[in-house]
Amino acid sequence: QVQLVESGGGLVQPGGSLTLSCAASGSAFSINAMGWFRQAPGKQRELVAGFTSGGRTDFAASVKGRFTISRDNAKNTVYLQMNSLKPEDTAVYYCYAEDLLQNYWGQGTQVTVSS
Repeated sequence: QVQLVESGGGLVQPGGSLTLSCAASGSAFSINAMGWFRQAPGKQRELVAGFTSGGRTDFAASVKGRFTISRDNAKNTVYLQMNSLKPEDTAVYYCYAEDLLQNYWGQGTQVTVSS
């Protein structure tokens, strides 16, 4: 089993920045993919950015050039640096992880972009 704990959400003005963190614990050594989804009110959950099992990094088209994803393997932590935030980035952001058996989700952290 893997447990994911997110942090770093909050309220930010348009054009501002936030960094989200996701720390994995438990059987973190089994993780082969990890990243972030988000879900805005009335919309489906969508991939924001993630490291795939094949070693690739994927980004949603809407965040390319503004968001970066990084990881600290020693801390089993993935970070999402979000710059030039827009009101349409407002959503609950969920960390996810995958191993060979199942997917895992964090509890979600709210990001609100508003003036």
